[in-house]
Amino acid sequence: MKSIRQALVLFLLAFAFFSFNQSEKPNSSEKPPNILWLVAEDLSPYIAAFGDSTVSTPNLDWLASEGVVYENVFSPSPVCAPSRSALATGMYPTQMGANHMRTGPWFMWPLPPAAEKMFEQQEKDGARFYEAVPAPEVKMFTEYLRKAGYYCTNNSKEDYQFRRTLTAWDECSPQAHWKNRKEGQPFFAMKTFMVTHESQIWAKAKDSLWVDEDLEVPVPPYLPNTEVAKKDIRRMYSNIKEMDAQVGEMIQELKDAGELENTIIVWFTDHGGPLPRQKRLIYDSGLQVPMIIRYPNKERAGTREDRLISFVDFAPTAMSMAGIEPPAYMNGKAFAGSYEAKEREYIYAASDRYDESTDALRAVRDSRYLYVRNFKPELPRFLHVSYRDQMPIMQELYRLRDEGKLTPEQALWFAETKPEEELYDTWNDPHQLHDIAGEAALQAKKTELKKALENWISSTNDLNLIPEDSLLTKIWPEGHKPQTATPEIKKVAKADGSGSQFIVTCSTPGATLAYKIVERGGNPDNQHWNIYHKPVDAVPGKEFVVVAHRIGYNPIEIRHE
Repeated sequence: MKSIRQALVLFLLAFAFFSFNQSEKPNSSEKPPNILWLVAEDLSPYIAAFGDSTVSTPNLDWLASEGVVYENVFSPSPVCAPSRSALATGMYPTQMGANHMRTGPWFMWPLPPAAEKMFEQQEKDGARFYEAVPAPEVKMFTEYLRKAGYYCTNNSKEDYQFRRTLTAWDECSPQAHWKNRKEGQPFFAMKTFMVTHESQIWAKAKDSLWVDEDLEVPVPPYLPNTEVAKKDIRRMYSNIKEMDAQVGEMIQELKDAGELENTIIVWFTDHGGPLPRQKRLIYDSGLQVPMIIRYPNKERAGTREDRLISFVDFAPTAMSMAGIEPPAYMNGKAFAGSYEAKEREYIYAASDRYDESTDALRAVRDSRYLYVRNFKPELPRFLHVSYRDQMPIMQELYRLRDEGKLTPEQALWFAETKPEEELYDTWNDPHQLHDIAGEAALQAKKTELKKALENWISSTNDLNLIPEDSLLTKIWPEGHKPQTATPEIKKVAKADGSGSQFIVTCSTPGATLAYKIVERGGNPDNQHWNIYHKPVDAVPGKEFVVVAHRIGYNPIEIRHE
């Protein structure tokens, strides 16, 4: 009787796991497409496909001619780590407490020894590092793709405001590549191009240029039109050309492997531009990004799309492209694929702490108007960030400010206070320099956007509007980072008597379970972990290693022979 009961329990467990996995299988009998995300850092729409012909970008031009140009794409944050938390989860950073830049050294894991030493010193000097703690149901969306059979790789920036779970990627390293998958296996791959990052304005200052050293470059009215400034802007355009060449290499790899027409290529940037009053600012210069998607067989080639898209829409869209229904908890909705949703009416954004300086701004934008709510109007628009001070153009702004030589447009950034509300007509004021919040004819529009913003703040339970110390108390109720519970491993006989298998459970809600089978005493690395979703056969003479990890908690490893 005992063996019958045991067999029945195993059957029911297997049935439950089978049913769970079936819900994440692609909703199509056709082979799912590959999906390749090519992500440039810190870049506004400064390429020809978006109207800026300062430099030629032949690879992006080709992508645009064979794909769809998306003209109204926005990050929920004007800086990388919060933006990437949205890309990874389909959730607004503010709902996860992930909007401060940054919560800790989570741009890669594990950290290189030099970086680990640097952050240890910062903690000794008073810095307090933590991880965002989203709701238990929130997962990195690539976990759903992996469960559906996708091979998922990241090369290699992470920066999600939390440590990645081992279930998120098959490979996550500078060597990660979709070519390492099994034959015929669909892949999702993400490649980040660091060359356009803000830091490369000064880090590459002495490198040879990819453009003429006297190239005439456009200077936004909020930046100084001096040779010092133009030199940095010229470097930005040089870095764009270098990035374009790297994109070309990725496209050529697809062609050489015969995978071009099996792959959806998505090129975009992680937030607005690298220059002062771009990155970290809640205007279009910090939030709006270019995006081009090439679909297999040049579907919709050469077209343009003006629907509003937020980064929270990217995760559900990737799942939708793969034929997988996105989970209902995600804030975003798919803008393409099998589960494409209706167009959104607004995009939302937030701006809080950047390194040593803190403010609190929220914004909502429709297709034309941008409304900004300043929760600390007593503070200036300008927040000092010492990291940015390394850029010569920033030093040029300081010099002109101190000499009283800033133009009115440039001086706006350095005003001692700011209004509680701002409103801009982005069609007629693309740089958001003329606040029209007080215009009588626009009061109805301002009220509409203000109400939409208030509803968003309330419905998403904005955690970053509370003081950061209070946020830590909320996510760390015991005063320290929570710990994922030790998983329970049971080794039971298989129903057919052919050996044993492991059944694993974890009492922490939302914990993911990753496993490997290794030699006794072996030290598994951080690559190629399997997602536990059904009993695993034991291998005689080898160890079964499990890591349980809820996002924002400390993970825990356990072994069983």
